[in-house]
Amino acid sequence: MTDRTTMPSRTGLRGFRAGDGPQVVQVWRRSAPADLVTAERFRSLVLLDANFDPEGLRVAVDGDRVVGAAYAVRRLTPMTGTDLEPEQGWIPFFFVDPAARGRGLGRRLLTDALGWLHGHGRTRVDFSAYTPNYVLPGLDAEAYPEAARLLESLGFRTLYEAAAMDRVLVGYRFPEHVARRVEDLTAQGYRFATPSDDDLVDLFALAGSHFGPDWACTIRACLAAGTPLDRIVVVRDPSHRMAGWAMHGAFDAVDERFGPIGVLEEMRGTGLGEVLLHLVLERMRARRAHSAWFLWTGAQSPAGQMYRKTGFTTTRVFRVMRHEVAG
Repeated sequence: MTDRTTMPSRTGLRGFRAGDGPQVVQVWRRSAPADLVTAERFRSLVLLDANFDPEGLRVAVDGDRVVGAAYAVRRLTPMTGTDLEPEQGWIPFFFVDPAARGRGLGRRLLTDALGWLHGHGRTRVDFSAYTPNYVLPGLDAEAYPEAARLLESLGFRTLYEAAAMDRVLVGYRFPEHVARRVEDLTAQGYRFATPSDDDLVDLFALAGSHFGPDWACTIRACLAAGTPLDRIVVVRDPSHRMAGWAMHGAFDAVDERFGPIGVLEEMRGTGLGEVLLHLVLERMRARRAHSAWFLWTGAQSPAGQMYRKTGFTTTRVFRVMRHEVAG
């Protein structure tokens, strides 16, 4: 993810072709050592994405050798309803082989990817908060400082930062104050449980209506792929309305990855979020998870403060960045 100069290069740029995949994965691994990828994950995140267009995956080739790539994507199928977000595009990742750096190739790739998106009417391009198949929330400028400078030089500006957090679960104990809160809420008529099949209707409605269609799509997709229901804890309030949920194992079938979690806005401050978090951490530890981690929360948000209170620490910070065409 680097670029040092704007010297001309003879390297050609084109769309993805059959046979490129293994080289793309190999170069990705050499270029972004903090974010290694497997062939299976590349297939799942990119090739099987309903929005994948081979021409949007811009590949840099030197002869028959892949030396870099930049992925441009726009919606071909709506996340929900009929909205194709016609002004919005994304660049979920880009990279240049270390051996091919210093010739302006990263700049050429990104400019080419932006041009491809602009040619399809996209006037707003985000790096890299594409859902549902995002690779990372944004750019880790500490891991890839040259990439940060390159994006900024091309007119990308930081919208906000997302914090990735981690908590060791070795020696985890369910906190006594949370256990007392569970008892109090249960006495008031709240019910915490693994969702039944029928509960999924309300869960999808809660996630999609109050937290965004991508959350509902994420939960639906992981369950369709075989994630067991007992990776989820839901809570219903005394009126039997679904008020929140928390889960793990939703992304790439990784049991140690926590989230997503959500509580109705009017229920926040009741302790429901902390209870749901610990109920899921307890289940994770029972499955011998060594740690719990996730990629995306606001570092200073109420959720971020809850995680820190629970023993999570920030492991990486990502910049969500945007490029807009001047009107």
